[in-house]
Amino acid sequence: QVQLVESGGGLVQAGGSLRLSCAASGRTFSSYAMGWFRQAPGKEREFVAAISWSGGDTAYRNSVKGRFTISRDNGKNTVYLQMNSLKPEDTAVYYCAASPLRIPTIKADFGSWGQGTQVTVSA
Repeated sequence: QVQLVESGGGLVQAGGSLRLSCAASGRTFSSYAMGWFRQAPGKEREFVAAISWSGGDTAYRNSVKGRFTISRDNGKNTVYLQMNSLKPEDTAVYYCAASPLRIPTIKADFGSWGQGTQVTVSA
């Protein structure tokens, strides 16, 4: 298991930017693919982005392509989500997750989760 702690959420106006961070501890961080999910009130938790253990492969949900970028620094045991051109519909609690698979994209692929960080985008 790996322990995950997200940070960087907050309130931003539409069109603004935020960078989320997820710090990992426990077993070897570089052996895990990492992902970001989000959950808005009354909605299911949905996939946002994922990155392979090496950082060489990434995947995104269609609605964030071109606006969000996932990256990782294995030396710092941290994964990031850079979010640009934010929209009110991006408002949600964002969760970091770890997976032993190469490029996971569904909740069932992930075995470790953080506590979440709130992102609120005002119109």
